[in-house]
Amino acid sequence: MTTIAEQVNEVKAAAAARLPSEVVAVFASDQAALAERGVPDAAVRVGDTIAPFALPDATGQTRTLDELTADGPAVIVFYRGGWCPYCNLTLRTYQRDLLPQLKSVSLVAVSPESPDASLSTREKAELSYTVLSDTGAALASTLGITFEPSEQGVAAQQAIGVDIRTTRADSGTVLPMPTVLIVDRERVVRFVDVHPDYTGRTEVADILHALATLPSH
Repeated sequence: MTTIAEQVNEVKAAAAARLPSEVVAVFASDQAALAERGVPDAAVRVGDTIAPFALPDATGQTRTLDELTADGPAVIVFYRGGWCPYCNLTLRTYQRDLLPQLKSVSLVAVSPESPDASLSTREKAELSYTVLSDTGAALASTLGITFEPSEQGVAAQQAIGVDIRTTRADSGTVLPMPTVLIVDRERVVRFVDVHPDYTGRTEVADILHALATLPSH
């Protein structure tokens, strides 16, 4: 099984060969700065209880945390957006390697993008699990896992034809750090993995190991 880290390295290498060197330099600088800053002090922790939430899915239907955890724990994946190559490869990997191994466990992906954009992401990545829209990254903000991209980073993305504001209802730029939570039926967080460097991702094996250590698994 190819790890997500191995796939990320392939994407990075391809980007370095294809993109203008000044754009690559800005992205690398941003990644290093975010990694240096680390996980925010206010970030959600194991043992925290998540407040109930209700977010629209890719079809506009409201989905609640209580619904997602009705039959067991939920694996909640926060990603930046469908424009992010690292997000897309991760979401596809979870579809292929994680979802088939989940029993009585919900898998849901959450981004600040609009339902229409989420639907596009879901269709392009051929995802069969739920994709939710977190307008303004409000939920992610309450969990303490958001960051504001640098002006240079936003400009570099625009230089290669990506404007992260166009797929959002709020036209904002605040983004969630790539994060995976496992939340049980009592809404208690049983696993947290936050990646300040947005190229980092939680491996399938780590999620499955965390699920296997839960009392009901």
